[in-house]
Amino acid sequence: MNRRWRVVGQLSVLGATLALALAVVLADPAWLRAMRHAVFDQYQRWQPRVGQDMGVRIIDVDEESLARLGQWPWPRTRMAELLDRARAGGAAVVGFDAVFAEPDRSAPRALPQLAALPAAARAAVLALPDPDARFAASLAGAPAVLGFSMRPDGAAADLPERARYVQLGAPALAYVPRGGSVVAPLPLLAQAAAGLGALSFLPDGDGVLRRVPLVLRTGERLLPSLSVEMLRVAEGQHNILLRADGGPTGGLRELRVGRRALPVTADGELWLHFRQGDPARRIPAWQLLQGQVDGQALRGRLLLVGSSAQGLQDLRFTPLGGVVPGVEVHAQALEQMLSGTPLQRPAEMEALEALALLLGGLLVGALALRHGPLPSAAALLAVLGLFAGLGWWAFSAQRLLVDPLTPALGVLAAFLVPSLVRYHASEQRRRWLARAFSRYVSPNLVSHIVRHPEQLALSGERRECSFIFTDLAGFTGLMERIDPADAVGLLNGYLDGMIAIVFHHQGTLDRIIGDALAIMFSAPLDQSDHRQRAYDCALEMQRFAHVYAKGRPLGHTRIGVHSGEVIIGNFGGRTMFDYRALGDAVNTASRLEGANKYLGTRVCVSEATLAGCTGAQVRPVARLLPKGKSQPLRVFQPLHDGLAGPVDPAALAAYAQAYAALEDGAPEVLALFEALALQQPDDALVRMHLERLRSGGRGDLIVLDGK
Repeated sequence: MNRRWRVVGQLSVLGATLALALAVVLADPAWLRAMRHAVFDQYQRWQPRVGQDMGVRIIDVDEESLARLGQWPWPRTRMAELLDRARAGGAAVVGFDAVFAEPDRSAPRALPQLAALPAAARAAVLALPDPDARFAASLAGAPAVLGFSMRPDGAAADLPERARYVQLGAPALAYVPRGGSVVAPLPLLAQAAAGLGALSFLPDGDGVLRRVPLVLRTGERLLPSLSVEMLRVAEGQHNILLRADGGPTGGLRELRVGRRALPVTADGELWLHFRQGDPARRIPAWQLLQGQVDGQALRGRLLLVGSSAQGLQDLRFTPLGGVVPGVEVHAQALEQMLSGTPLQRPAEMEALEALALLLGGLLVGALALRHGPLPSAAALLAVLGLFAGLGWWAFSAQRLLVDPLTPALGVLAAFLVPSLVRYHASEQRRRWLARAFSRYVSPNLVSHIVRHPEQLALSGERRECSFIFTDLAGFTGLMERIDPADAVGLLNGYLDGMIAIVFHHQGTLDRIIGDALAIMFSAPLDQSDHRQRAYDCALEMQRFAHVYAKGRPLGHTRIGVHSGEVIIGNFGGRTMFDYRALGDAVNTASRLEGANKYLGTRVCVSEATLAGCTGAQVRPVARLLPKGKSQPLRVFQPLHDGLAGPVDPAALAAYAQAYAALEDGAPEVLALFEALALQQPDDALVRMHLERLRSGGRGDLIVLDGK
């Protein structure tokens, strides 16, 4: 049941993560759009549009033209002359990237002194040729398109209708954003022009121009852009066809001029695929006006008249990372219309990207929950690589804008959140197991195994360690005299306190044998001060045992402490193994614990352990030679067997003198120990040495026959 609810909870987390990711996709916040546009921009930097000569040329009012012919705006007579030369050269259409909204400043009626002139002089001036009329005359006989601009407020200007919109499907007017009012050319010029097109385009929030509107709206009227109107005039068409789909996800789908179908966004924009600037596509305006342009360079061309002069400040940022004049944007849009391979992002692409996010997220998230980090990370990399590859292939081969980043972010979230959930659950289980396991095994051993699971192998290493063996005197007989439940309660309380002391000193509980404990230090974790830890631990255990036994039918505790080189590691077989230490030092510690019964001590510490201790207050016991060993072992007893008590310097000095005589085999040794026994009748160690001496024993070497 718990496992089933855990799985349900994990799947719920995955589902909530994917739902949140899809909600973000549907909301399409500004930061997500910015990231998506950055990907699309990078595509264009890697693969700009290949330059094809589609017959589009820019009549450039460049810096040199302004230097030669004067500052902008030029007189309308000069614009008329430029148009006449283009028409004579056989241009298919001429579009002006300029709004001639005010009368020519050189026109007779625009002279500021006109009102002050006498009537006859004023009539003579007004009889002079009008530059705007001259320009209108040129427009009337040429395939020319004038530009107009849009502004958010103001009174709408009356534009002659040149293009007629034919709508298929849903009404297109509902999907074209309102563009405000029109700033139109002079009525005289507008009436004479073959077409009128909007110059307006709006960059994204980062200032980069990525799309241009092909159709705009003022009031209830649809208007074409300059590039669409130039295409219509060049193709000799009157109609512009718009196809739109209805519904919640409806919008414009296609704009058609004659036989040329252009995919557009839902609100009628064309994605621009920029190419690097081509100087051969530019014709300086001064050269055309001075007759230095070959007629073949103009025949059948689509000419855009505009300026690249920086002083006119008509500059736009592009995805390629640079700036271009506005007339270049119109030219690039017109080239894409003519090429038949425009860049596009179909309306259903967002739904497909959301589906990719959902499927990829389910795959990666399920693997993260079920199989852990490595398989899910491999699946994540594969899915991200697939998204990236498909996105690039769609752009480079199909001219489709597919966003790999949005589904990739969703799949990444579907990987990270379940992975964190799995890690959290695994961490909880690990801690629970560590807590549960530490009830049976020493906590520092559990921690070591958790941190180094690779060491769970049947192997070992040599290391210097310290060991403590304890035993509770008389407990076996006690078990026969009292109720077993009471005996278990007494023993559990005793062991609980003893083991807590071991763990406090960061010792490792090797095993519990009835009422006895085997403890080791410096395994599995290396402890440079393992001798000191073992000594301090032994004394604290002795003090606890002494206090615990008061008022309870328990005997005293015997403790043996020794240090030496052993082999530590996991020993056993494939079915089960045990972490422990093997070596003579372990056996010796156990023998020292047992030697307490013969020596009359309760704590017996070897010289090897004391070599690493500071501040130890001990007295020598003997040189012990356990059964089976060839070299004796010097052992010591902590003062008062580790219990609190007054230190009598005179008594210590007397024992040291007697023990020195024992070591030397001096004849007065018996008298010295007899005197000590009279002074300290409760000193079991003194009584043991006295009994040895009276039985004929000599020296401090004691051979232990028992184990």
